[in-house]
Amino acid sequence: MSHPRSVLAFDYGTKSIGVAIGQELTGTANPLPALKAKDGIPNWDDIEKILKEWQPDLVVVGLPLDVRGGELEAITPRAKKFANRLHGRFGCQVEMHDERLSTAEARSSLFEYGGYRNLSKGNIDSQSAVVILESWFEQQYG
Repeated sequence: MSHPRSVLAFDYGTKSIGVAIGQELTGTANPLPALKAKDGIPNWDDIEKILKEWQPDLVVVGLPLDVRGGELEAITPRAKKFANRLHGRFGCQVEMHDERLSTAEARSSLFEYGGYRNLSKGNIDSQSAVVILESWFEQQYG
């Protein structure tokens, strides 16, 4: 087997973008500080810094879908555009991953660990990125 890949995940949002880094070998992920976005547009310099620092082999972007797996008019196309831009700007390999349960799961795990004070928006977004990445790992190897 080739070396275990490091994988970066983004939970795309119009105001905040959650970020997590994970290792294929362990199948676990850790939250990184969430990035601010202005009407869905991140500071691309911040993203470039993260990519340079972590040098992921793959980037996973959460794909927002409704409960039946259909696209959400307001956000799904924007998340796809974000993923395409990541690939276009930085040449990284990008995959989309269904994120239907990530926010709810993130809230419950943050609450378990730290109660209400852990539930800040940035924490939730990056914890959502962790959930997206760990569920992506499960899907690959589960």
